[in-house]
Amino acid sequence: MLMFQALLAYSKVVDAINERVGTTVKWLILGSVLVSAGNATSRYALGMASNAWLELQWYFFAAVYMLGAAYTLKRNEHVRIDLVSSRLTARTRNWIDAGGMLIFVMPTTLYICLESIPNFWESVLNQEVSQNAGGLIRWPLRILVPIGFGLLFLQAGSEFIKRVAFLRGEGEDVLESGGHPDMDMDDDEISEETK
Repeated sequence: MLMFQALLAYSKVVDAINERVGTTVKWLILGSVLVSAGNATSRYALGMASNAWLELQWYFFAAVYMLGAAYTLKRNEHVRIDLVSSRLTARTRNWIDAGGMLIFVMPTTLYICLESIPNFWESVLNQEVSQNAGGLIRWPLRILVPIGFGLLFLQAGSEFIKRVAFLRGEGEDVLESGGHPDMDMDDDEISEETK
């Protein structure tokens, strides 16, 4: 019992980390838009363009995608076949999710995380730079893979713990809404729930 309480406390810490990371990297979407608009404006208004600015826009997008995956899993907003899962009992959905996290998500994310670290170090040691004229250094982009998959691995572990807690009767059903507002609600109820 005490061990499981420690696991639930660990789960809360992982959730808080990924919530913070996810809400922070969302701002890079605005950064990407501003860089893109600035680059397009300078190209058409001043006749000057920069590959570095174009690549920076890609780096921002890659950071949002890689670092936001764990946040998406935490919020239960990843793609799922609602037509099937909505017909299952809460216990069955949680069993399937727990099994999927343990058998598929956690081993895959850990493997990708560990295998991507040498690629990152090689990029640092070789001082890899984009092949485009005026391009950026590559290691900041390459480090996103182990960090992103590391965070996703930790979040999958947290989600596994929460599913087991529900199955033991010690936690809530985090799959109840499937990460989306209840489809039977009217617009006023949805706006109240999202506040």
